Amino acid sequence: MAKGIRFHETGGPEVLRWEALPVGEPGPGQVRVRHVAVGLNFADTYFRTGLYPAPLPAGMGVEAAGVIEAVGPGVTDFAEGDRVTYTGSPLGAYSTERVMSADHLIKLPDTIAFDTAAAMTMRGLTTSYLLRRIAPGLKAGDTVLLHAAAGGVGLLFTQWAALLGVKVIGSVSTDAKAAVATAHGAAHTIVYTREDVAARVREITDGVGVNVVYDSVGKDTFQGSIDSLKRRGLLVCVGTASGPVPPIDATQLAVKGSVYVTRPALADYIADPAEKDALAGELFDHVANGRIKIEINQRYRLEDAAQAHRDLESRKTMGSSIFEIA
Repeated sequence: MAKGIRFHETGGPEVLRWEALPVGEPGPGQVRVRHVAVGLNFADTYFRTGLYPAPLPAGMGVEAAGVIEAVGPGVTDFAEGDRVTYTGSPLGAYSTERVMSADHLIKLPDTIAFDTAAAMTMRGLTTSYLLRRIAPGLKAGDTVLLHAAAGGVGLLFTQWAALLGVKVIGSVSTDAKAAVATAHGAAHTIVYTREDVAARVREITDGVGVNVVYDSVGKDTFQGSIDSLKRRGLLVCVGTASGPVPPIDATQLAVKGSVYVTRPALADYIADPAEKDALAGELFDHVANGRIKIEINQRYRLEDAAQAHRDLESRKTMGSSIFEIA
């Protein structure tokens, strides 16, 4: 019998339950995947708390890597035994195995391990679209501000930006995290717990501001992010770790220099199979050839998901975290 994490009510980490799960056989267009490693993402906590609504009871998690064990009728792009990874599928990745639509899957090259894939599929595809799609005019020599620069996305982002010649100012909470961000390619770091982020950005950029701010924190950093932009700069709101951003006063966007604000979602950048394959292909190539390194700094048992969520929400983690399945 397969097992996994489910929640029957929204709330704190204590609502997560380790339960037996009936799986069954795949139907038309579906496959059954045996998971080897499962990704832990901050977005998982949004479902658990109810910030992102889900019909209850529900599974947890949207990212995992494993092996296809059975293929349903009509599936032609995948076969039994294929190594796969995925992100953005319906909730249920926190499980030893599951039946799911084959449309969500990405073939995993033999050069990339399952744990690496679980640690990077969502973060890597997010980094890919943030750098390659959101601001297509971004070029070598431009400067961006990245909040949570020592997080899972942050460490991929700084490495990839460095490959493109884009300078990253990384905002972090501690000196230890500043050192990690610097080691991964950040040109400058700001410890926001003791420094005024916008003031430091202006100092670093000789008063100009940055081309783009990538803000995964939300409420607590929103105003500082706006104040860090150069004229006609772009604020990309990609997360709400501290809470939702406040209502936007359109007049203030003009006052701050005709700046732009967007709130993108990964799902809209991988909905087209060709675009998803292109973003994944570039990511896999960088990782397989060592240009981007994936560091898994926290490993948990799946049944310890509640503790993993506590660690994540208390900012105890750095880089990527995964669940290992024996």
